[in-house]
Amino acid sequence: MGVGEGKLPLFETRVRKGRTLYHLYALSVLLAICLILVYRALYIPANGEKGRWAWIGLSMAEIWFGFYWILTQSLRWNLVYHHTFKDRLSTRYKDKLPGVDIFVCTADPKIEPPIMVINTVLSVMAYEYPTEKLSVYLSDDGGSDVTFYALLEASRFAKAWIPFCKKYKIEPRSPGAYFKEASSGPDDGLREWLDIKRLYEEMENNINSVANSGVVNNDIRKQHKGFSEWSGTATPRDHQPIVKIIIDGRDGARDFEGDVLPTLVYMAREKRPHRHHNFKAGAMNSLLRVSSEISNGALILNVDCDMYSNNSETIKDALCFFMDEEKGHEVAFVQLPQHFNNVTKNDLYGNSILSISEIDFHGLDGYGGPLYIGSGCYHRRESLLGKKYDQTHKLELVAREREYKLTSLDLEERAKNLITCTFEDNTEWGNKIGLKYGCPVEDVITGLSIQCNGWKSVYFNPRQRGFLGVAPVTLEQVLVQHKRWSEGDFQIILSKYSPISYGRSKITIGLQMGYATYCLWAPCSIPTLYYAIIPPIYFLHGISLFPDASDSWFLPFAYVITVTFIYSLVESLMVGYTAKGWWNEQRIWFYKRLASYPFALFDTALKQIGIAKSAFVITAKVASDEVLQRYDKEVIEFGSASVPFVIIATVAVLSPICLIIGLWRLPVVQGVGMMGSMLAQVIICGVVTLINLPVYEAMLVRLDAGRIPTLVTLISLTLSCFAYVLPLH
Repeated sequence: MGVGEGKLPLFETRVRKGRTLYHLYALSVLLAICLILVYRALYIPANGEKGRWAWIGLSMAEIWFGFYWILTQSLRWNLVYHHTFKDRLSTRYKDKLPGVDIFVCTADPKIEPPIMVINTVLSVMAYEYPTEKLSVYLSDDGGSDVTFYALLEASRFAKAWIPFCKKYKIEPRSPGAYFKEASSGPDDGLREWLDIKRLYEEMENNINSVANSGVVNNDIRKQHKGFSEWSGTATPRDHQPIVKIIIDGRDGARDFEGDVLPTLVYMAREKRPHRHHNFKAGAMNSLLRVSSEISNGALILNVDCDMYSNNSETIKDALCFFMDEEKGHEVAFVQLPQHFNNVTKNDLYGNSILSISEIDFHGLDGYGGPLYIGSGCYHRRESLLGKKYDQTHKLELVAREREYKLTSLDLEERAKNLITCTFEDNTEWGNKIGLKYGCPVEDVITGLSIQCNGWKSVYFNPRQRGFLGVAPVTLEQVLVQHKRWSEGDFQIILSKYSPISYGRSKITIGLQMGYATYCLWAPCSIPTLYYAIIPPIYFLHGISLFPDASDSWFLPFAYVITVTFIYSLVESLMVGYTAKGWWNEQRIWFYKRLASYPFALFDTALKQIGIAKSAFVITAKVASDEVLQRYDKEVIEFGSASVPFVIIATVAVLSPICLIIGLWRLPVVQGVGMMGSMLAQVIICGVVTLINLPVYEAMLVRLDAGRIPTLVTLISLTLSCFAYVLPLH
């Protein structure tokens, strides 16, 4: 170790350049927003004058938009970026690195195919990290013998796969993703590459064959005593606790090169029909207890079953934050972004959420750390267990000795007692210990409570993406997913964990504002719906709701619309969107506010009055070949006659009807001179029409199964025609 090496930091933090320029832009927009609100207050129509109530409604919508825009500035006001020094970590700590427990959660082998789950497991088993300090746990909330069989197959394949990955330094280390990308192997290991590929294809065929049939035959069952757990009448919702240590890292299990294998554990917590299991949060808490009994790693990584590791060095990156001598003791969790490997070139459904991963979370990091988003996150075990940060007592991550006195069978039996339905009764699990219960986005409130316990979090966005997952491939899946997210986030702000009240004096105001930005997604639906419907209808009837284009009061409206659109486009291009991708993102943003967030708002209201209960909807990870072909061609998938699509279609049809009839009526009824006072409403109708071009194509041109059903088209036309006969005030 060189002179002073021990004092060099393991990471550095840089502030984003150009902050002053952005601050000036933001202040100018704020001034324009204030002028708009002043105009609305000064020129409100008199009692009895047409358009008075619409004017008041627009004023309230604009007040909300202005308030929400101010909240979003917390995400862009103070962006910071981190860089790690893994070489210093390796030099300084060498054999003193802590144990790492990795949690992978799955729930349904029909929605989350076992081969996908196994690829994720194999990718994290092959991390560039001492394998004797690595333990991987698969939580199977489906309690499926098919998933257990798939994990057994993976344990065998890992003996060849892990040494191959480390020998040739390949990335990614999900075999399915690797062989899909690699047309040939390394020059000095082509024969070995072909052998590994053959082994993977055999494993893939075996797993898919069993998964498709849904039955594990008797010949397979004889291969492992663990199948005896499924010898009775067990079902996914009614079965005993199951813990099986498939690879025990303590007993010297080795790969084909003679190196120790990581510990590999299968867990299915007890399920009974009359007991609530608390969804993913309950599974994570069960994993916390089981892992503490078996390996008790000081660091925990949790990933969704579709989020495979794309960067084998991220454990060391995370440790640079946790083990930094000056600041490491403050860090509770390190969150990496969620990225997806199936996003189309122009990001048809806005799945890449680059504005969040490349901008928003860096902004949150500037105020004390990002949200915990449920996957791709490294945790300090003590913080997850509810321990409060104490600056006078630094908790260091240290290597812990493994327990060798107990056999695998003994550990399994002890672990089973920790995941029964009754274990958490009359305890603080789900409240003060572990992940929080009672909310569809348990990860967010868990991260918030950890930060309110005095800890800090870190957002790390490596150049080589840490994790890649599977994004939704239909519009309906996107709307369902965002309905769950926005509903859960809105429930947070109405609960005792509201960042405004719960976070007061515990986290920074900037971080409170950042949390509120996501918690208020659902209420944003109401002003958006109002703005998309009311101005076009009033234009149809020749009633102006905005200042004349020649009036100086028109300038703040024009300024806000123009500069925010330009800024949004420039920012999107800078973070990696194409111009068409940016436009697709605007469309999906609009659709979420029209047909996803309103249902989140409605369901939350029902829950608040006790009519409905929280539910957890798993986003499907499978789709038909036809759907995937349309997705690859960037053709939006509609297909069903659901209420969300009726809303989208109705708004889409309303705007061109109002635009065409309104423009025709102006010269006939009121004269061309009225065009200036109607310009803003013409622009709204025009933009909504342009953004819905795929809807018109799906109604009138397409013949495939993903088109908009005729019934939806007829309903939307009928509802839109009512706009012509509505009495306006």
